[in-house]
Formats: sequence, C-alpha cells, structure tokens
Amino acid sequence: MASLIPKIESQLASLPVPIALQLPDGRTVSQPGSRVTLAFTDWTSLAKLAARQVGAIGEAYVEGRVQIEGAMRDLTDAAAGLLPGNPVETDTGWWSRMMRRAKSRGSHTLGKDAAQIEFHYDVSDDFYALWLDARRVYSCAYYRTSDLTLAQAQEAKLDHICRKLMLQPGERFLDIGSGWGGLLLWAAEHYGVDATGITLSKNQHAHVTRLIEEKGLQGRVRVELRDYRELDPAQPFDKISSVGMFEHVGRANMPTYFRQIYALLAPGGLVMNHGITSGRLDYQQLGAGMGDFIEKYIFPGGELLHVTQVLRDMAGAGLEMVDTENLRPHYARTLWAWSDALEAQLDEARAVLRRTSGDDARAERILRAYRLYLAGSAMSFERGWISLHQMLATRPDGDVAKGPMRGAQSVYPFARDFIYK
Repeated sequence: MASLIPKIESQLASLPVPIALQLPDGRTVSQPGSRVTLAFTDWTSLAKLAARQVGAIGEAYVEGRVQIEGAMRDLTDAAAGLLPGNPVETDTGWWSRMMRRAKSRGSHTLGKDAAQIEFHYDVSDDFYALWLDARRVYSCAYYRTSDLTLAQAQEAKLDHICRKLMLQPGERFLDIGSGWGGLLLWAAEHYGVDATGITLSKNQHAHVTRLIEEKGLQGRVRVELRDYRELDPAQPFDKISSVGMFEHVGRANMPTYFRQIYALLAPGGLVMNHGITSGRLDYQQLGAGMGDFIEKYIFPGGELLHVTQVLRDMAGAGLEMVDTENLRPHYARTLWAWSDALEAQLDEARAVLRRTSGDDARAERILRAYRLYLAGSAMSFERGWISLHQMLATRPDGDVAKGPMRGAQSVYPFARDFIYK
C-alpha cells in the first residue's frame, strides 16, 4: 500500500479545499490549513479514494470504515475536486439501453414501488421534521427573491404551482405523490379547490389525514394510500399536479404514467409535472460510484431522464406542453438549507432515529447517509449534473373556437402574465 501514498499526496495538492487523511497505520497525510479530515480504518477504502471513487468513500463512511470531520460544504468542494470532470455517465449503446429499460420495467411493479417509497419516506416523520420547513415540503423551493427564508420560499413554490395551474374554487384537483400535504392543503385553503392527494407512504398518509381533520377540511380534501396506476379515470380532474414524484416512475413506465395522467385529466385541463431531470442526454447515472450510493442508501429504483425525453413521452400521451421552467439553482439552495438545518441538529437527529429504529447502528447509518445525500445533491444541482424542471401541459379539448384565445383548446391563456400578477 506504500505506493498509494505518493498518488494520494498528489491528489490532495490539487484539491480546492485542503484536507487531511489519517491512515490505517496511524500516519497522517495533510495539506496546510486542512479544513476536512478523513480517518480511514482500512486500506481498501483508502484505495477507493486513490481511484477517485467518491461514492465508495461515501459508503465506507456510512458503514463506519471512514470517519469525517469538517463542514459539508468543504467536503463537497473537495469531493468535486477529486472527480475527473463531469461525472455523469452516459451510454448510447443499443444493448445497454435495452438492458436499462428491462431493469426499469422490473423495478417498478406496484409492489416494488410501494416498498421503495416506504424505504425512503417512512424513515421517520420526526427526523424529516428536524430539517424541512414547518409544512414539511420535500421538494425544490422557489426563491422568488434572494432574501426569502426556506419556509417563505416553499410557500412561494406552492403558490407558483397553483398560479400556473390557474386553480379556481370548486375545481377537482389531484396531487399525485402528495407527501406531507403541503401543496394539497395550500391549494384547498388558498384556492378553494376540491382536493385529492395520493401517496404510497403510510406515514405521510396518516400525517395528512390528521391535518385534514384538524383543519376541518374533511368535506373537500382527502388523501388516499394509492398508486397512480390504480386511479379510476371515470371521474376526471380539472387540474393535476405531480411534484417530486415522477423520479420514482421509471424510464420504462414513463409512457404509461403520462397516458394515465391524460386519462385522469378533463379535456381542456392543466397538469403540472415538477421533478428532477438529468443534466445530460442519454443519462445513465452519476458516476464515480455516486449513483450506486444513492440507489443503495437513499432512493432505490429512482431514475432520471433528460427533460427532452420527458417532454417526448408527455407529447406521446397526447398532452401539449405549454410552459417549461428550469429551477435548477433553486434546488441547490433548497438542499443546502436542508443540509445546514440537519448539521445544526446532529445529536437530536441521532436521538430521533434511535427512538424510531430501535437500533443504534442503523440510526447512525441513516444519519450518515442523509448527511452525504443532502450535501452531495446540492453540489450536483449547483454543477448542473442534475436539474429540476416544471413542465405545464394541457389536454387539448379540440374546440378551437373556445378558450381565452382562438385555438387554445384549453384554459391556458398562452401568455405568462397571470403567473406573476
């Protein structure tokens, strides 16, 4: 292993943030003014560092083979310096594409999707409450102005979506993947819609059901523990939103997903699809082991598509895209706000996870995984490796004479002023 040391010393010298390494034999390799320290207990993990396998180092940290001291922002800057340029893995080979599609199809049955959602979202409501805003909005905020707090930016996002959907009192509104109810309740309370939310998370379902009762909204707000594929299109909705959900749908199921939305949406209605997209065409996953880390510890079954592929599948289902907005830097700032909030409460987060999991070792693994996930995701959005798009679409009703403008075939006015008034 002695040959590793010169290679690692050369890597350290080129990093934008000075770091120190404690080797398994007790020696220290460091740069002057080190702000991050990695302590290794085995040589295998150190070899992964030399190979620039950032995801493998993350796994070693989660499993306790590496200890990390220092700020998450410094750590991510150092990690970015280790990577060989853009780490997004792409593959245009027909065989690889076919195999990815086959894996995607097998990973997104009704049962597997339910299990994958439970793995992530049912970790612990109290844990999420520590670092999300009071409404527990677990998606990209909208910093309409630079001085907004996270809570204000999340409310601005909820309102931004409602404005884009042109919600009106009495309309039937569906929120696919309604989470802890932030958008569902905002739309009902501020826009007067008759709102239905669906989720696969038992924790979220129980939380939102309780909020509906506390707010006295039982008559016009409901949440169901249901997969989007199980909804009956016989009673269509005037407006539909899907926020931070379609990342779980899978590449192979994307045409089915949009066909179902088309069937559930009344002619002339609007649908907002808000979600994470890839930063590169023919995206496979984040390289250097980062994609494998996310699959194992955070989002099993998660798949990202480039926005052009999403729009293609949307159009293939008969939906007409009328407005698309890129909010990528907004998600970076959102994630840093979450990361900072978690970092400020590590002891409390550890205690919460111990109470809910009943297993100290598992609690520590979850906490370590989320520390890296939040900071690493913020870095990925900042650098454009992944992105966030809001895609507003209509189901044209075929009546060219009706609507705000001849040929609109929907309620959409084909002008943006209404969003910002």
